[in-house]
Amino acid sequence: MNSNDIISAVDQHHLQFVRFLYCDNGGIIRGKSAYYPTLPARLASGIGLTVAMQAMNSLDQLQDIPEMGPVGEIRLVPDPESFRILPYAPATGAILTTMVDLEGNPWGGCPRNFLNRMVQRAQSRNLNIQASIENEFSLVDSEGNPWDDTLCFASLGMLTSQDFVADVAQALESQGIMLEQYYPELGAGQHEVSVRHAPVMDAATQQIYIRETIRAIARKHGLRVSFAPKPFLDQAGNGGHIHFSATDESGHNLFYSASDPYHLSPLGYHFMAGILHHLPALLGLTTPTVNSYQRLTPNTWSSSYACWGPDNREAPLRVASPMKTQVSQSINVEFKPADLTANPYLALGGLIAAGIDGIDHQMDPGEPMLANPGQLAEAERAAKNILRLPTNLDQALEALSNDTLLLDALGPLLSQSYLAVKRSESDFYRGKSEEDIATYHRFRY
Repeated sequence: MNSNDIISAVDQHHLQFVRFLYCDNGGIIRGKSAYYPTLPARLASGIGLTVAMQAMNSLDQLQDIPEMGPVGEIRLVPDPESFRILPYAPATGAILTTMVDLEGNPWGGCPRNFLNRMVQRAQSRNLNIQASIENEFSLVDSEGNPWDDTLCFASLGMLTSQDFVADVAQALESQGIMLEQYYPELGAGQHEVSVRHAPVMDAATQQIYIRETIRAIARKHGLRVSFAPKPFLDQAGNGGHIHFSATDESGHNLFYSASDPYHLSPLGYHFMAGILHHLPALLGLTTPTVNSYQRLTPNTWSSSYACWGPDNREAPLRVASPMKTQVSQSINVEFKPADLTANPYLALGGLIAAGIDGIDHQMDPGEPMLANPGQLAEAERAAKNILRLPTNLDQALEALSNDTLLLDALGPLLSQSYLAVKRSESDFYRGKSEEDIATYHRFRY
């Protein structure tokens, strides 16, 4: 699709507005709307944005970052391939944007530019990274209570929410996003949808539109939706598990090996080992809120110890058992310590950077964990070098700030601004009660 195709679609469908969207350092989806007579110029040159917006945290508090103050302007330049007509917003379309400077060069503070650089880094090694992100979310009624109290995977839960889910599926499909599965989850009001894997940049694009769509359809049904990791302390938390693999130019799954007992190739093991090596720092990108660590606790299937295992849902990295009739195509690795407060460009880009480091240095992930690591004795975990992951956001950000590889991959401006934004959020919640933290986050994401 090109700009002329978008203008034709706007005319054909009588659209009035096109939203130019981006996801910021706080994980908030923001943007500006172009009114249709101005659209040709905006498609060509983008929409202006103050550089300060990437210094804004999720509480709309501006952080003091020298290159992101009141002086300076960037452009939100649209990616034509990401254009969608929004089925839930009358006469409205949307398009995802990349941040460029006034000369048209990629801006160093842009998360989308970061993922694009990591995609290119992978492609330089003949790797095409594929990914999909699971979406767990909590439906809440007009009185602030969970929408239903049905049981995990219960058919009654499907019945209760079938009209909402049908509308979500139809709305996503109209945007070119195909659901793979839906089911009620463990928590009250908790549901999950999973989508088909895609090239990693497309997977990030899908994720932005999935969040927007689920939230909008919930409103149409008189509901609110929370993507927060732990919106209710007495209920199961919401994850955003990332499934990933790599293909070559012919589409062959480079993570597959017929001879391995878990069907994972040496390249897959090296990629996984790189993620394990950088895992404490990666959590600063994949579980990036104070509320994330209210979910990330032992024996809650959210992962708390650095290890990997086949179909081990307490391990941060799960080698997923493949489909019997499509073994070579379906083998993939699931990254569990991720949630939907993460900026998908940063989370996916960080995983690629770490995984490639594992390939470049032929890292070994160690032996598989075939038990619940949280139930091992401390001495046994130590003997197996199974480390406890960060237990709060401060620890994860400290690990990120000391991880040279990830800082270099992010670049100086993005890493500086991201750490400043996230540290400011941690400071805001410091000293607040567990209940207040959950309540603050409940509808922020």
